[in-house]
Amino acid sequence: MPENLGCVLVAVDGSEESMNALNWALDNVKLRPDGSLVTIHVQSPPSIAVGLNPGSIPFGGPSDVEVPAFTAAIEAHQRRITDAIITHAMKICADKNAEVKTQILIGDPKEKICEAVEELHADLLVMGCRSFGPIKRMFLGSVSNYCSNHVSCPIMILEVQ
Repeated sequence: MPENLGCVLVAVDGSEESMNALNWALDNVKLRPDGSLVTIHVQSPPSIAVGLNPGSIPFGGPSDVEVPAFTAAIEAHQRRITDAIITHAMKICADKNAEVKTQILIGDPKEKICEAVEELHADLLVMGCRSFGPIKRMFLGSVSNYCSNHVSCPIMILEVQ
């Protein structure tokens, strides 16, 4: 791995594969003295997390009204999940005495990761891959596959076999 990397972005989503990618980056990437390793986590917006809406209000209430308490509960739950993921990633970094920056974004993971690569002028993107088969990948999509076709820097995708 070259030692002239200024910014390396590692995408973490809490999966074993993403944490293995973080470990790999910490063990193998050599940064310039002024370089930085950035972990990024993309949290889905509440509307994506629950589908389209929680369903209609019983007893004839309007079906297109957003329920603020429901949305707030979903957002609070997502923040707790994000906090747990970032805490786990920071523990991995602390165990290796590595100083890293973190970014938390909200939106579609594949698009937000690509945007972060551009905004940070990343020299390398590191991410894990769950190795979905072709049928699952067709229905669920693959963030790593999308990013490999849309980012402007080299990408290292690690799979757990």
